[in-house]
Amino acid sequence: MVGPRIRALRNRRGRKVTQQELAAWLQAMGLDIDQPALSRIERGERLIADFEMATVAQALGVEIGKLFPGLSAWEG
Repeated sequence: MVGPRIRALRNRRGRKVTQQELAAWLQAMGLDIDQPALSRIERGERLIADFEMATVAQALGVEIGKLFPGLSAWEG
């Protein structure tokens, strides 16, 4: 559920970020997620921990609720 949202946020209009770029940002922030792991997350083949979601949201410049589609109270 979260993986496709990460992909969509990464590829949003006007600010396309490659998986490699996002993985580099995450590693610089102290999170050990490389490009292949990020790809597996986006495809739903790897679970993502809550602390990882918080860092991914921060790297993408969004509130953590933006990673959860359909939770309108969080999507503000």
